[in-house]
Amino acid sequence: MTCYLVSYDLHKPGRDYEALYSALKAYGTWARINESFWAIVTEQSAVQVRDSLTTHLDTNDSLFVVKSGSEAAWRNVRCKSEWLKEHL
Repeated sequence: MTCYLVSYDLHKPGRDYEALYSALKAYGTWARINESFWAIVTEQSAVQVRDSLTTHLDTNDSLFVVKSGSEAAWRNVRCKSEWLKEHL
């Protein structure tokens, strides 16, 4: 299993993006690190994750998916530090 970091910018004010949030949570092992920055754990490739999540975005929304590296530091994030230590 691989941990991917997912970042997005949503450009349609007032649009309901609950389907995107549900899709991220559907990976089972996930953390919402900041407002538009998540970590998910999956056997899928980065391209597969991107393609799956793109179906929940508008054409002008942006999305970035990257495989987690070996070093990280954080402060005042939304999720638990223990989750990040275990999965990143």
